[in-house]
Amino acid sequence: MSKRSLRSVETQKKKARRAIPRPKLTRNQGNTAAVRKRLKKEAGKARGDAAKAG
Repeated sequence: MSKRSLRSVETQKKKARRAIPRPKLTRNQGNTAAVRKRLKKEAGKARGDAAKAG
C-alpha cells in the first residue's frame, strides 16, 4: 500500500517542485517483449510514412 501520510505527501510535493521540467516521452522505450513489439511496429509505421513523403 502506498504511503499517504502528511509527511510523505509534503516530501513528494517538494520533490515535484524541484524536478526539472522535461518533455514527455514520445515513444514508450523499454526492454519487455510487448514494448519491443510495439516499438518495432511504430518504427515500421514511421519508415512507411517517411518513404511516402520522400
